[in-house]
Amino acid sequence: MLAGGRDDKEMTTAHNPAGVLERAGLSAARVTDWEASAPGPDLSFRAAADAVGVFLTRGQEFTQRLPGPARGTADERAAREAITAMMNGARETFLRCHAEDLYDALTDRCTKSLRLEELLRVAAAAVPGLVPTSAQMDAERTRMLAEKEGIELAQGLLVGHVLAVPRTGRHLIGAMLRPVPEAFERLGELQARGTVDLGPVRVTRRGRAGILELVNPRHLNAEDDVTLAPTECAVDMILLDPGIEVGVIRGGVVDHPGYPGTRVFGSGLNLTRLYHGRIDFLFYLLRDLGYVHKIYRGITRAELDAAGPDTTGSPLGAGQATEKLWVAAVERLAVGGACQLLHVVDHVIATRGSRLFLPARKEGIIPGASNLRLPRFVGDRAARQAILSGREWTAGQPDAALICDEVVEPGEMDRALEARIDALTNSGLVNATANRSTLRAGQEPLDLFREYMAIFSVEQARCHLSPALVRNLEVHWNASGRSI
Repeated sequence: MLAGGRDDKEMTTAHNPAGVLERAGLSAARVTDWEASAPGPDLSFRAAADAVGVFLTRGQEFTQRLPGPARGTADERAAREAITAMMNGARETFLRCHAEDLYDALTDRCTKSLRLEELLRVAAAAVPGLVPTSAQMDAERTRMLAEKEGIELAQGLLVGHVLAVPRTGRHLIGAMLRPVPEAFERLGELQARGTVDLGPVRVTRRGRAGILELVNPRHLNAEDDVTLAPTECAVDMILLDPGIEVGVIRGGVVDHPGYPGTRVFGSGLNLTRLYHGRIDFLFYLLRDLGYVHKIYRGITRAELDAAGPDTTGSPLGAGQATEKLWVAAVERLAVGGACQLLHVVDHVIATRGSRLFLPARKEGIIPGASNLRLPRFVGDRAARQAILSGREWTAGQPDAALICDEVVEPGEMDRALEARIDALTNSGLVNATANRSTLRAGQEPLDLFREYMAIFSVEQARCHLSPALVRNLEVHWNASGRSI
């Protein structure tokens, strides 16, 4: 074993990738020629884009000659890892020099707003190999998490570099704060009928409140690839409806044997679908740049002034965002992603005995933006205990008062919600949202969030694709014994 814990085989892999690939049956001459063609940092944007596209396409041709990560021999796995490392190195070099140029090319110099999904799609077409194509992602979704080829890391690299640049990062955040088209399409139905059924999510108008109810009863109202888009649509409708002043997030009644016939706020990420490969890495970014951020900062409906200073906490400046007050009605459980929502709402009502925690350590992923936000509520030490060591809070216990504004007995939630909605709206929406936005300006200005998400984009991709995540799901969740 050598210094730093690396053995001789690992050092050979790092310093002689051509030899590693040759042992896996690939042509040493072709590999050496390909390795030498990696573009450097001194090219113009267009020349660099063309060169890295050719380099990455050739690298993909090599990986296609090898079995998938779960089926190959040790030499074949080492070859795949060596090729992937060289390709990611080329992506990093290109993005470090040209992420801003690329984003300008894809958005007509920030005059066109593209959501993440569309941004990645057009980037895949503009620079072959830089990020996976739609067809490659369709194939990746058919694989179990342990069998994925790791192509999603490229998405994290691109988004991280775009967010790291203030101008392009603010513009992308602004694009993600726009309402989704379906929200406009269903808004009339909400206003006419007072309710909209979006499948796993239901929206109901009740007086001046809009109730967002997550309805995923089999999985204790967990979030996954099925619930994400309907949840964002529901948040948008509540924010768009001028007759709604307060949004309420609540879990529906579940049919789980442990909680029969009761409401559960949420059990976090659907780990079963994660283990079976149905949840993409992009889920995390779409969630935290999408509906969670909209709850916290509101929706935008005008073009982003990317060059302007952020003085209000809004990417558009004063008067350009629509935001409302939000209440969380926590019953029984607020786990993982459900607990993260408590950091962005304005008032938390919890039934006594409800458990609130972030099982990030056992899962092996980053708990959204909780690493940024939770310390503001409970202090740095308690936040570290929660994120790194699994500390829980129980509604009704003294330490949980830092997270819960009200604790009520089971059966009293409806009454407590009505009273709180009246209290929040009786002084007028303008007053309430003005106080909300000024509180946010001092706590989490847009650039602080942008910088956090730039790091999160890359690190969460690495966590999502780590073998440690698969092991954690098998050990702590018995994921291999559960079916979707």
